[in-house]
Amino acid sequence: MKRNQFLKSVLAGASALSIPAVLQGKEGEKMEQVGFEHLPTKETKTMNTIIHRATTRGHANHGWLDSHHTFSFANYMNPERMHFGALRVLNDDIIQGGTGFGTHPHSNMEIVSIPLDGALEHKDSTGRERVIDTGDVQIMSAGRGIFHSEYNHNKNKASNFLQIWVFPKLGDIEPRYDQKRFEAKDRHNSWQTVVAPDKDSALWINQDAWFSLAELEKGKSLTYAKNLEGSLLYLFVIEGSVSLNGETLGKRDGMGILSGDISNLKSTEDASLLLMELPNLK
Repeated sequence: MKRNQFLKSVLAGASALSIPAVLQGKEGEKMEQVGFEHLPTKETKTMNTIIHRATTRGHANHGWLDSHHTFSFANYMNPERMHFGALRVLNDDIIQGGTGFGTHPHSNMEIVSIPLDGALEHKDSTGRERVIDTGDVQIMSAGRGIFHSEYNHNKNKASNFLQIWVFPKLGDIEPRYDQKRFEAKDRHNSWQTVVAPDKDSALWINQDAWFSLAELEKGKSLTYAKNLEGSLLYLFVIEGSVSLNGETLGKRDGMGILSGDISNLKSTEDASLLLMELPNLK
């Protein structure tokens, strides 16, 4: 299958994904859906940027899961927010204690999980069982097909994590899993690369994509030079606020940058940041 045909087929399949109204809690009890808030929202666009404000994300509260979707996912379908280059899903998930995602399949997608608070229990059809804690980053290449489950490791406390899906570079590869701990001190007022297409100090991804984290003090600035000409940049503000390209971005706001590097990023208060460099799929 040619590359363009492959990407179209993956996009079509991913856009049809849904989360059932009822899933199983960790102890086997049924977790009922509470409600959805899925009104299509317009993107804020300039010549070189696309801004996704936190308040314009899709929202679904299933009771056991409270999730915000930057891009179309499950019952949130917005034709203006299908993907940004190779970035297909950016979900901000809160899972209640003792519950989680039961065993379900994935294929031909690179899936990155970044716990923000709490820990997750991962189990998949390769036989791997791991706990992903705050400070860890996890990546799973679904490849030609994998089944996995993800539960809150703590029965008495909610956990919060980012679930990110990226279209793969090569399809139908051998499913694989990896995770690594990244110390916060190593991203103090600097970029810390946590995902990359090489196997240096970052987690390997089956795509020409780089994920970087930063903890930026108020008043500090950062620049970023792209690794590949023509790639896209997507900045997601985890906490705090920053100024970039004449815009102020607050907690959970996102900005897609269509061309050029970053030369004018400045924190307006202490900020935690995620920056993704991704290929522009045309």
